[in-house]
Amino acid sequence: MGGQSISETLERLAPGTNMRVGLERIIQQGKGGLVVLGSNQKVVGASSGGFTLNGATFTPARLAELSKMDGGIILDDGWGTILRANVHFIPDGSIPTEETGARHRTAERLAVETGVPVVAVSEGRKLATLFYEGEKIELASATELAAHINQDLLSLDRLRSRLDDAERRLTRFEVAGLATYRFAVTVIQRAEMVDRMGKLVADRTVTLGDEGLLATVQLNDLITGVEHTRRMVLLDYLKPLRAGSVERAIEDLEDLSTPDLEDLWKVAKILDFADLDEPVEPRGHRLLARASRLPDPVRDDIVRHFGSLTRLLSASVDRLTEVEGVGGTRAAQLRAFFERLQTVALDEPILD
Repeated sequence: MGGQSISETLERLAPGTNMRVGLERIIQQGKGGLVVLGSNQKVVGASSGGFTLNGATFTPARLAELSKMDGGIILDDGWGTILRANVHFIPDGSIPTEETGARHRTAERLAVETGVPVVAVSEGRKLATLFYEGEKIELASATELAAHINQDLLSLDRLRSRLDDAERRLTRFEVAGLATYRFAVTVIQRAEMVDRMGKLVADRTVTLGDEGLLATVQLNDLITGVEHTRRMVLLDYLKPLRAGSVERAIEDLEDLSTPDLEDLWKVAKILDFADLDEPVEPRGHRLLARASRLPDPVRDDIVRHFGSLTRLLSASVDRLTEVEGVGGTRAAQLRAFFERLQTVALDEPILD
């Protein structure tokens, strides 16, 4: 199974998997170890000594027993067969590493040189560490992982609440005709923060295996609709709006460093919004997307027809039916939806 991603590798190393059980047995028996999770010509070239096993099927007990010898262990790409044991690894010593222990230095250099996942088990710290794709990831216990993930979910919940508050504020100002780029950029910024935090939690949750199912459900609840909200706000405010401009803006946002993302002015700059406090007229994509059972093509036609949210919100039923795909029933539903939005904007305070 060559070319697997780091998230796929972590999923296969999750608590309860056969490989994780084998690594935990190595820790329990008070020994260190080095396990190469795959083989290619570069692995062979960096290997010396040891002995070849003839079709030895991988089992946790067999892995733990073979690790009692001084050398490392090489598995096939599918992790189903132990290929070699008691191997002495000699990776390129010029590969930089900040590791201090000999086993961990070897593991990091070997992972970089071969492109294969390598796990080092520390005898002193009683901890397994994965080196792969330039990353170093400690394989904490399921209890420790769950504690970290719960904290992450609490942080994500706070971020999502701030995003929802910002979006409600944007809605009130848009409906009142008082929108500025500041309110739009705040929603975009917070949506990007939620998205990043969500991906971090997702990566960690994968490492819990089946024990992470509840966390996955909670995560999905917290990130639902975030990507759509970000896209709709960009559709409303990017100028000029050309083919691919939303995708390019999303890529630029994803490239921002965390400190830059926390700065509203820097977020505005990459979106070509010159003045955060400049009044601006949204096109109406985001609010129309909240109308029930309105197909995207029809929404796009409505926005093109009216050109701005202000004209759209004041449109009569007859004017709405001028748009192809908007019959009398749908026009009446949209008119009622607009009136509810306007009622909310009038009933709630405009400033927080």
